[in-house]
Amino acid sequence: MTLHPLCRFAAILLFGGVGALSASGATTLHVTPQGNDQWTGREAAPNGDGTDGPLATLAGARDAIRAMKRRGPLPDGGVIVEVGQGVYELAAAVEMGVDDSGELGAPIVYRAAAGEEVRLVGGKVVTGWKLVTDSKILERLEPSARGKVWQADLKALGIDDYGNVASGGLELFFDDQPARLARWPNADFVKIRDVTKEAPETSHGRTGSKVGNFYYEGDRPLRWRDEKDIWLHGYWFWDWSDQYQQVESIDTEQQLVRLAQPYHGYGYLPGARYYALNVLAELDEPGEWQLDRETGTIYFWPPTTLEEGRPMVSAIVTLATLKDASHVRFEGFVMEAVRGAAVKIAGGTGVQIVDCTIRNTGDIAVDIRGGSKNAVIGCDISNTAGGGISLDGGDLATLTPGEHLAENNHIHHYARWKRTYTPAVAISGVGNRIRHNLFHDAPHNAVQLSGNDHLIEFNEFHHVCLETDDVGAFYMGRDWTQRGNVVRYNYFHHLGRHGGGVGVMAVYLDDWASGTTIYGNICFQAGRAVLIGGGRDNLVKNNVFVDCTPSIHVDARGLGWAKSYFDGSDNTLFDRLQAVDYRHSPWSDRYPELLTLLDDEPVMPKGNVIARNISVGGRWLDLADGLTNATVKIEDNLVDVDPLFVDRAKEDFRLQPSSPAFKLGFKAIPVEKIGLERSEHRASPTAAPEAASSE
Repeated sequence: MTLHPLCRFAAILLFGGVGALSASGATTLHVTPQGNDQWTGREAAPNGDGTDGPLATLAGARDAIRAMKRRGPLPDGGVIVEVGQGVYELAAAVEMGVDDSGELGAPIVYRAAAGEEVRLVGGKVVTGWKLVTDSKILERLEPSARGKVWQADLKALGIDDYGNVASGGLELFFDDQPARLARWPNADFVKIRDVTKEAPETSHGRTGSKVGNFYYEGDRPLRWRDEKDIWLHGYWFWDWSDQYQQVESIDTEQQLVRLAQPYHGYGYLPGARYYALNVLAELDEPGEWQLDRETGTIYFWPPTTLEEGRPMVSAIVTLATLKDASHVRFEGFVMEAVRGAAVKIAGGTGVQIVDCTIRNTGDIAVDIRGGSKNAVIGCDISNTAGGGISLDGGDLATLTPGEHLAENNHIHHYARWKRTYTPAVAISGVGNRIRHNLFHDAPHNAVQLSGNDHLIEFNEFHHVCLETDDVGAFYMGRDWTQRGNVVRYNYFHHLGRHGGGVGVMAVYLDDWASGTTIYGNICFQAGRAVLIGGGRDNLVKNNVFVDCTPSIHVDARGLGWAKSYFDGSDNTLFDRLQAVDYRHSPWSDRYPELLTLLDDEPVMPKGNVIARNISVGGRWLDLADGLTNATVKIEDNLVDVDPLFVDRAKEDFRLQPSSPAFKLGFKAIPVEKIGLERSEHRASPTAAPEAASSE
């Protein structure tokens, strides 16, 4: 498939009432590293006598705009804060509130000067490096590392808050990439040999222990006797639930590890995988580092010279917070080296993060909660410790849409620290949109959904779910009421294949997820492409499945292993149904199926329709738990018949005009629109999403 490169906008975007700027109407303020926050900012360079010129910081520009607004209304066209080339190390987040808002047609725009790299940095450059010469430290290092590891005193640089390994805390970045915390093994995992027997735990046929004591293989921990702050990261029971655990003690005679509490919620299983980290004795490769939190000493083996790589540690939590601010845009910045999210937006309307590079964060990139019509557009997001973007908006009681948007973003190599349930985009609430994004290279899922009436369209997903099992590139579940969601015109391909358990799905409607439309997607080598786990009223129509095993799976899990959800021992489904007012408008009008659900064999996956799909290669359909066409409607699908793709070998899954699928009513998928867009292909973000076709 031919996909468009990442858009770099040349023009101001329109979205949610933030109007286009008029060059003649907008007032411009300038910020440069040579500026002064006591100046007016009206000039791009200092004047001859040094009495006026650009401002020095974004906070200074914010304050200047506040003063401007106190003197009168905003200028026609709003205010542009033009930020000149340079590295801006922030000592604290830039905080904005309702008083920092622009207006409809007069937004406040903070933007990097055209063609210049402007870096907003939440970290501090580490200086004062010295080669390690202490004989006791050298003895702990591998012989190959001696003479190559450097150390620096963070306390001498005024850095004494380090957080802890479990939450991420302080991190080291080198040459604009995350350095790797010293670990063993350097790649992959080792496995638990056995667990102790004092608190056995059995779940789904697996027996482990609720207590964090386990036996290991080999003798590697003999090298760790002098280590004070060892942590283990593992998938301790299930391959979709990871956790960092601090080591309390190691008995090398018994080969027994005792973990500090709190223990992992699911317990510990023989054969579960883990690795050790923050172990100085394992600092044995270029690019690794370790931190002694007692002394504030950081150790590092640089892959190139320290001067070339500009080593930096994350210091502040976030770069910018906007609470109830509206019509504000950040555009064109590099945002990096924070311990939390780069930008946090709470409330407000028409706030945009546009054309930014956001990387090396200690959590997600942009967190949007509440408000309406806020957006992240055209950004490159990578190397986040957590996910990429969170969109949470809209009102469930009234089903009023939030209309938040994630569009045309390239989100990749994310969830490097928090490995599970930290997706490229998390979407919740009502009526938000994820469009024209590219997601790849991640251990777990890419889009995670809760709520109603969301639209996920024209995205490309590949090489996600690489490290986990029982996982979907798109995931939602365990709620009958989260309906009206549409997943259409996406391309899922080359998904992960870890383990031999439940497997990897392209679209995972887990645990009774219901009322979802899956239309016009292309799934190639995408595991179990669509899984309906007991849910109702789902439409799977007009999709293309190539080399998937199976293309579609439907089960009635409430009859078998999940009967606890219906026998009174787990009331999650019923509690979530009762939590919404489904008997009255607008719920009763929008989702009438809920009115009769409890009287219509709720344990059965009724109302599902599988129609007019194409399936070649792999396996077509699994109906589990005794399901038949009497429960699931299956019609007009083209299975194991050559659909006449334009060029299957080149992954061009468009159909030739003579395709037999068209005789069954199949509608052409707009392949050319899938993925990142060029600017000339951009649809107006102000346009309302069209209804998903079921034709």
